[in-house]
Amino acid sequence: MKKLLGTLAAAALGLAIFASGAHAGSVAPSQQDSVMIVPASAGPVDQQAPASTFRRGKLVAFETTAEAGDIIVLTRQNQLYLVLGNGTAVMYRVATAKKGFEWKGSHAVTAKTKWPDWRPPASMRKRRPDLPAFMAGGPDNPLGARAIYLGSSIYRIHGTNEPSSIGKAASSGCIRMLNEDVTELYQHVKIGARVSVL
Repeated sequence: MKKLLGTLAAAALGLAIFASGAHAGSVAPSQQDSVMIVPASAGPVDQQAPASTFRRGKLVAFETTAEAGDIIVLTRQNQLYLVLGNGTAVMYRVATAKKGFEWKGSHAVTAKTKWPDWRPPASMRKRRPDLPAFMAGGPDNPLGARAIYLGSSIYRIHGTNEPSSIGKAASSGCIRMLNEDVTELYQHVKIGARVSVL
């Protein structure tokens, strides 16, 4: 754990990092992945075509061995990167897992849904008996406008009905985005894309 925290600290300083597949037990060993990253620079990238495609995310320099279309989430920075290739990515601010719910690992995108229904897991309902067993999709739904499902896990990249949580460690393990941001990301993410949470 100390090694992983040190690695992420190096990332914040702008150094190249090698992130191993250390993660919670919810990720099968066959899903472990290694990703080489040089975190984003502060300035925008001078590439006309990609910039015009993304109106919500910030186009940044981002060197990585991940393939174009993959997603990398840096939990310590509460940032999500959609890899474009050629040393660029689109960065979005996100909310990540609160203390006690953190996880690391890699999953493939297995499904995408607009205005998803929500069925809180039994463990969540045990902690919060006030939660319904089912909530239909809509603006009041905690999953927000879009959901991108990660492997066979309980985790998703999704919108939120709590926009003030963005930029914080606030979720039960999912990656939250503003509804406008996840709607844009959703248009560009393909089934099978690799999502690495570091």
